[in-house]
Amino acid sequence: MLQIALVGISVILLAIIFKNYKSEYSIYISLAGCILIFYLGLSKLELIISTIKKIQTYINLNESYLGILIKIIGITYIAEFTADLCKDFGHTAVANQIELVGKLTILATGMPILLALLDTINKFLTT
Repeated sequence: MLQIALVGISVILLAIIFKNYKSEYSIYISLAGCILIFYLGLSKLELIISTIKKIQTYINLNESYLGILIKIIGITYIAEFTADLCKDFGHTAVANQIELVGKLTILATGMPILLALLDTINKFLTT
């Protein structure tokens, strides 16, 4: 985490310095910094996936649920990343729409898990 924090601070300082000379360069520096931080953060995603797979060995989980969870994590990151960039550039209305569509996409993607949960509850109630 310290490495990511240092990269973030460095990117912000560079963007502030370049904003005084060429404002468009600060946008590119911010975008490049975001991509670098995303790349550095992928190791955390690998840890999450390996932990979920370990949990899957302890209990019987449908493998499609793991795929759905990974998709939801990806949708969340992409929506938040894009919305934050829009907010940074002063386009709050676009950012709000991206967040809304991201939430709706997460809801739609997670429907199979919700249906399985309701099916399980129904089985408990009928027996």
